[in-house]
Amino acid sequence: MIMVKAPAKINLTLDVIGKRDDGYHEVEMVMTTIDLADRIDVTLTDQPDIVVDCSTAYVPTDERNLAYRAAVLMKETYGIRQGITIRIDKRIPVAAGLGGGSSDAAAVIRALDTLLGLNLSHDEMAALGARIGSDVPFFVYGGTAVARGRGERIEPVSPPPPCWVVLAKPPLAVSTADVYRALRLDAIAQSPTTAAMVDALNRQDFAAVCRSLGNMLETVTFSLHPEVRKLKERMLAFGAEGALMSGSGPTVFALVRQFSRARRITNALRGFCRDVYLVRLLGDARHRP
Repeated sequence: MIMVKAPAKINLTLDVIGKRDDGYHEVEMVMTTIDLADRIDVTLTDQPDIVVDCSTAYVPTDERNLAYRAAVLMKETYGIRQGITIRIDKRIPVAAGLGGGSSDAAAVIRALDTLLGLNLSHDEMAALGARIGSDVPFFVYGGTAVARGRGERIEPVSPPPPCWVVLAKPPLAVSTADVYRALRLDAIAQSPTTAAMVDALNRQDFAAVCRSLGNMLETVTFSLHPEVRKLKERMLAFGAEGALMSGSGPTVFALVRQFSRARRITNALRGFCRDVYLVRLLGDARHRP
């Protein structure tokens, strides 16, 4: 048995470049890992079955679960005859824009690589992950990176300057597919922010990082769920240096330099949301889980 951590991510930027011929959207985004993680225990068994057990009752444990699909893919690709038992201790909120399912899948790929002595490179594991979901390759590498294409082309970049992250998830689920279906690029005035973010990261300029935060999906999710906009506005009113919706939402995060201020914002938000977290950035791939 091996235990691996599956960290969440936040999007510092999410630029939608256009629609692809395959029906997906072309994106360019900066993602970074944070110190909020699921714990994944992976065990090889004598029975051939794949069994997924999760601490959260409403998470599916069949082929709808990306960790399950990662185990199936590894068995089929490498002719694994043993069974695989996966225990997920769920800490990352579900359907929150934090990449929990994709991170779990990447964790299973890494765990099986170690258990079976496959010695796969990160590029090989990322290629496998891309067959499961667009965000899985990012979680194979971890750290901070620009993701392009559907999200599967990964370029590591400098981690953000040290700071605190306050996460708040309102009590609703957002469908990424629904948000992209409702996206009208010609109606969005927001300009791409990824290049500016990468420059700010290279200079380790915290103020510029906060100024460069941008997510082209915010407008869509805000229109569908106005309470997400209100949550972001509250974070800024409470003193966050920067705030942004992560992914397609509904989680909103705040970047805060000082712990005392971050703690005050966290306590204030608990009057509006049950799911509020105060965490640190992981950010650097050397801190890979």
